[in-house]
Amino acid sequence: MKAISTLAATVLAAALAAPCIAQTAIDTKRIINTGLVYPTCIAHAPGDSTRLFVLEKAGRVRIINLADNTLVATSFLDIDALVTGGASISDEQGLLGMAFDPNYATNGQFYVYYTSATNDNVARYTVSSNPNIANPTGVLLMTWVDPYTNHNGGCLQFGPDGNLYIGVGDGGSQNDPGNRAQNLAEKLGKVHRIKPTTGGASPYYTIPAGNPFDGGATTADDTVWTYGMRNPWRFSFDRLTGDLWIGDVGQNSVEEIDFQEAGGGAGRNYGWRCAEGDLTTGMTGCTFGDPSLTAPIHTYRHVSGTTGGYSVTGGVVYRGCRIPDLQGTYFFAEYVNANIWSFRYVGGVKSEFQNRNATLGTSAEGAVVNQIVAFGEDENGEVYMADHGGQIYKIIPATGDGSCIPPLVGDLDRNGVVNGADLGLLLAGWGVCGVPCPGDLDGNGLINGADLGSLLSNWSV
Repeated sequence: MKAISTLAATVLAAALAAPCIAQTAIDTKRIINTGLVYPTCIAHAPGDSTRLFVLEKAGRVRIINLADNTLVATSFLDIDALVTGGASISDEQGLLGMAFDPNYATNGQFYVYYTSATNDNVARYTVSSNPNIANPTGVLLMTWVDPYTNHNGGCLQFGPDGNLYIGVGDGGSQNDPGNRAQNLAEKLGKVHRIKPTTGGASPYYTIPAGNPFDGGATTADDTVWTYGMRNPWRFSFDRLTGDLWIGDVGQNSVEEIDFQEAGGGAGRNYGWRCAEGDLTTGMTGCTFGDPSLTAPIHTYRHVSGTTGGYSVTGGVVYRGCRIPDLQGTYFFAEYVNANIWSFRYVGGVKSEFQNRNATLGTSAEGAVVNQIVAFGEDENGEVYMADHGGQIYKIIPATGDGSCIPPLVGDLDRNGVVNGADLGLLLAGWGVCGVPCPGDLDGNGLINGADLGSLLSNWSV
């Protein structure tokens, strides 16, 4: 089996690292033009390919019907009475994040992140008997004091391990005056990791095995996964590999993209406030250049134009089936300068970095795509962008309507053919597999001969 695993790893690495010879021309399609007020997040419910859920800062969750790209008139959830902020674009408070439980289809649970008068909060809600309306009363999982109105983070994502990851900013002001991002006893300036329960009583979650500070220093918060972050504004998991990508907003000089390979990342320190991206700040709290700090995989400077900007919006890795040759491409944006970029990152090597403004900066309808505040995916892995002005855009092929072509069974990397790269993915997880487990074609939690036979039945090249 060791020989098979070695072969699989070699085949997979070569396939993922191979450059695209020619990429499909892409465009943006505006699917929502009016009706949304300051959207902040795009989410979808597992197994549901018919809807997208979009958060509005003031405290509402809206539904987009993907059959005709229309907004459902009634809000899915309205917690405006609980939410502080969200009244303007410059206001960083509001309803900021949403994530559906992986078992939403059976337990109906989802989670939101919002700011109140003095606190940041993570709460659980459930869907009602009407799939387009949630029950109005939720329960608080976590709440903590936030000393300022800015740098709230707010992103929620379930990881491939089934745990809920929570991005929290450093609490605001400038220079992280309380050095909170480096203080392991503080919620602020971190990504947290918890395992929500189904129903039950408070605290409605447990601490997952492997949390790096659980049972360690008595003052450490046992929910901390990684720390040393200023304002992690949008992170996402690659749905194929399980890798975690984080956009962290800088202060005076640098914006950054951070990366955690699947299964790694526990306890990493990303360096704020002694480091801002790849530069020293000269502040105390940690030591710039210390080997214990984790450097970003990409940075850009605070300059005008197409090469830089002032506020990063973390994005997603494309894993849809409509544009196969973009598989594995990470898309992200610059909020202030309205830049859209992409690159690949395989085996610690960044490649194919490019500015996408020429193709994605103006939609097929002629609309200017700017103030990108969030990226999101639908059930099929197609990518959407939220303009803070109220528009939602979809990345599509330049020819065609952007509808999804279902992949062949066994086309694990969704490049349109079943070949050695897909075989490598399957063999890499041979036997009982965890999550993600792309080679488990029959969904029984085991990669074996039956899955291999299904893949080989569609062998293309």
